[in-house]
Order: sequence, then C-alpha cells, then structure tokens
Amino acid sequence: MWSLKSAARNMSRKVISTANAPAALGPYSQAIVSNGMVFVSGQIPINPASGNIEAKDITGQTEQVLKNLEAILVASGSSISNVVKTTCFLDDINEWPAMNEVYGKVFHTDPPARSAFEVGKLPKNAKVEVEAIAKLNED
Repeated sequence: MWSLKSAARNMSRKVISTANAPAALGPYSQAIVSNGMVFVSGQIPINPASGNIEAKDITGQTEQVLKNLEAILVASGSSISNVVKTTCFLDDINEWPAMNEVYGKVFHTDPPARSAFEVGKLPKNAKVEVEAIAKLNED
C-alpha cells in the first residue's frame, strides 16, 4: 500500500559539489539531485578561483552567478537548457533591467519559469543571487 512515508524512503538523494563553483557558505549543499531533478542552491557572484566577489556592477555579478549556476548544473548531469524554474533575488529591483539583459543572453531559447524579488540584503553584500531547479540530461 502506498504511503507518503514509504514514498519518501524510496526517493533518491545525491549531494552535488564541484570546485568549479563557490563552496557553500553555510550548512547547505551546492545542489541536490533527486528523482531526475536538480535543486541548485542560490548562487552569488563569488569567483570560485579567488573566493571573492570581483565584479562591482550588476552586469558582471549576474554573469558570474550564471557561470556558477552552470558549473553546478554540469557537475550534476544537467545543463542550462534543462532549467525549468529560477528565482532571482536582487538587492535593488531598479537593477532588474540590467540583470534581465544578461539573464536573457543565457536563457535565450525557451526560458524557464522565473520569479524575481528585491531583498533587503544578500550574503557578502552581493547585488544578485539566483537559485534554480532543472531536470537531468536524458541519456
């Protein structure tokens, strides 16, 4: 007999970690793969090579965030084209047009569903953070 408890026991769960994206800043994983889906934690614009936020403007920071996101997706067996939903957090919603321009260059064909919000403050004083849900590559 089906039950929520038995279904939960049968769900697969794999932690994803790659040196090609910044290490988690706290007790969370870069991503989790479960049942054919990838759940990527919010990425801020830390350059994984230096461990610092190097870009000062929203354009450069969005570019780095999306590079980090892509690195995690690739490490998980997915890709940018498999993203089904993103959530974007900005420290200033007035910078949304500039963020959106960079975002549109990456998600140019069949873009995913998306939400975008202004928040009071982001970790390390970043201007933008993006989290994503994607499906795994099909074999």
